Amino acid sequence: MAIRVLIADDQAMVRAGFRMILDVEPDIEVVGEADDGEQALVVARQTRPDLVVMDIRMPVLDGVAATRRLLAEIDPPPHVLMVTTFGDDESLYSALRAGAGGFLLKNAPPEELVEAARKVAAGEGMLSPAVTRRVIEELARTSPPSQSPSPDALAELTERELEVLRLMARGLSNAEIAETLVITVGTAKTHVGRILTKLGLRDRVQAVVLAYETGLVHARSPGVSHE
Repeated sequence: MAIRVLIADDQAMVRAGFRMILDVEPDIEVVGEADDGEQALVVARQTRPDLVVMDIRMPVLDGVAATRRLLAEIDPPPHVLMVTTFGDDESLYSALRAGAGGFLLKNAPPEELVEAARKVAAGEGMLSPAVTRRVIEELARTSPPSQSPSPDALAELTERELEVLRLMARGLSNAEIAETLVITVGTAKTHVGRILTKLGLRDRVQAVVLAYETGLVHARSPGVSHE
């Protein structure tokens, strides 16, 4: 079945451009548009999209607030891909903390938008390659200790799953994880799926943030921790 997409952006030309890029793909169908966050909630309830491509800065209700409400009020909740002209850290951190499964700058090439839509809709999560490592580490570094999950949150994971989670935190894809651990891509994908299920997470982005926040991987370190 096609990935059902809702586009939320306050600029009509941007929405038209995104629709043109996505609608030509055989596995993607744009089912609605919205020009602010409040309207995005209304259209999402009507169309039940799998993915919302959401601008961060919109009138009435911004993309971050709209994302929080989408995930809280719609069942099952759609995945959210944030797309913006702003690459500032604060917007990015707010979007990820709200539950967005991916983040892409508007100046990214069209093929990256298509790839991001597929990955985020599949629950894999995606961050713009230009900001991935910096964003994740800064997000973990600035996380208030009182809100950080306990390391006990990882107690259900096996040693192999912890190893896979560390590699995910370094930004490795399933194929790269498979190559590193000398396993098949299918096995790597299975491990990732089990990690998300055990931790009750929606996608890889949330898993990576959790890895940093629990101390499994340390922010600002040149490599990964194997403690």
